[in-house]
Amino acid sequence: MADADDFETGDLFKEPEGFYEPEKEPTFAEHHMLSGQTVRVRLVGDHPLYGNLLWNAGRTTSHYIEERAHELIAGKDVLEIGAAAGVPSITAAVMGARTSVMTDYPDPDLVGNMRYNAEISAPLIPKNSSLHVDGYKWGAPVEPLLAYLPDGSTGFDVLIMADVVYSWREHGNLIKTMQMALKKSPDSVALVIFTPYQPWLLPRTETFFPLAEQNGFRVTKIFEKLMDAVLFENDPGDEKLRRTVFGYEIRWADDQLK
Repeated sequence: MADADDFETGDLFKEPEGFYEPEKEPTFAEHHMLSGQTVRVRLVGDHPLYGNLLWNAGRTTSHYIEERAHELIAGKDVLEIGAAAGVPSITAAVMGARTSVMTDYPDPDLVGNMRYNAEISAPLIPKNSSLHVDGYKWGAPVEPLLAYLPDGSTGFDVLIMADVVYSWREHGNLIKTMQMALKKSPDSVALVIFTPYQPWLLPRTETFFPLAEQNGFRVTKIFEKLMDAVLFENDPGDEKLRRTVFGYEIRWADDQLK
């Protein structure tokens, strides 16, 4: 019988050079606030949950809350889910939110990147505001997030949901998070802002809103904003829809506040 040493495999099982694509390096992006301040964030190099992009809905949400900061944000407690780089959370803190909590799926790369962005944004944030970062899976218990609130607080005044309803299979979990996290008050609001990057799926995306109404909420469409350019030039589907940002407010229905 031949000895194993008689067989030389050489480079038989070695992958050819370039077989594996190198990991993409993180990049940086800037969001220019209406105040003239600049929020600079790091984006993960690549990620299946899209944390490697600064989305139009995130920028639009940030401008929306900045324009209405006095009545919507200042002194309020804010939670963002699906935050990716976290520009809206950072903007909320800069604009005087009492508490701003930035969350995304509890993946070490995503959470670590959000922490980095929170740290480099600290010089922009006033002393009476606090910015926190945590991992959160939609639909999971929110007690760890409520722990960031001041004593006596029962929920968040504002829930930011930018570009999350595209995931129609998660609509039920998004509703659960709203029910658990949003303070029971007529002034509490969830901002649901999105762009249909895959326009043919828009009808599925929009099923979120009647589902919210069936589960104790009142839905109001607040704007449609046409961006100057699409985010992905070569994607298929209606070009105008792919550069339109839709905005909705969701509040507790009256019968839920009795």
